[in-house]
Amino acid sequence: MNLTQAGDLVQLVGRDHKYMLVRLTPQATLQTHRGVLRHDDLIGQPWGAKVMSHIGRPFYLLPPATSDILRDIRRRSQIIFPKDIGYILLKLSIVPGQTVVEAGTGSGGLTTALAMAVGERGRVISYYIRQDMQDLARRNLAQLGLAERVEFVQHDIGQGFPARDVPALFLDLLNPHDYIGQVREALRPGGFFGAIVPTTNQITTLLSALERHTFAFVEVCELWLRYFKPVPERLRPTDRMVAHTGYLIFARPVIEPFDSEPAADGAPQDTQGAVGDNSSSEA
Repeated sequence: MNLTQAGDLVQLVGRDHKYMLVRLTPQATLQTHRGVLRHDDLIGQPWGAKVMSHIGRPFYLLPPATSDILRDIRRRSQIIFPKDIGYILLKLSIVPGQTVVEAGTGSGGLTTALAMAVGERGRVISYYIRQDMQDLARRNLAQLGLAERVEFVQHDIGQGFPARDVPALFLDLLNPHDYIGQVREALRPGGFFGAIVPTTNQITTLLSALERHTFAFVEVCELWLRYFKPVPERLRPTDRMVAHTGYLIFARPVIEPFDSEPAADGAPQDTQGAVGDNSSSEA
């Protein structure tokens, strides 16, 4: 059975499903409106255990989900929502040991997810012109033990990216279309590019810039997340929905475009066979 240890980041979830994230520290205490919990009483407990405050209020002791960590980080700006981050990681093909570049550090929400995904042997290079925001992001990453995986660079990317031949790059800026030339110089041919913007007119401008700088296989999408009330006797959607948070744009830099690019419907095309399946179907 896995037991909690000193230094673990834990999630304490109350009866109302509200939670707190706490780093277990010997001799420390957690003061809540539902009572006091001593860290020493939590260290050595099995994950999933029910623990009590000093006034008898119950909490579950759980390892935090990445989505909860991202929602809980200190921020001065809107972070990218977990529903979008998961798809971004897949579309940029982020794997352990990889190097990935982002511009627009913000409070470090996406930076945190990227640092988790690249692992101890990977590296995230995060560019932003505002030192105060990078300082906040650095503190957020340090609290999670991820700061060593990230190189924070205060830099105006309008002057170009110092990094070159990078496999993946993401822009979280209000005017990503102004930097596609710089992105093209930093990305290796066939690499992965992504961006997020809040309005459709920004998409149009960005698409034109991608076309001018020889990007292909462009995709534009928006993700909606709909929760259901988990009650067997009256299963139904919840009253609120996480709908529009931003539009996602993905593209691949190529050496030269097709002579005549077919009109796309915006969705990636399915293939007939699985990867590596070269067999043909018989009539």
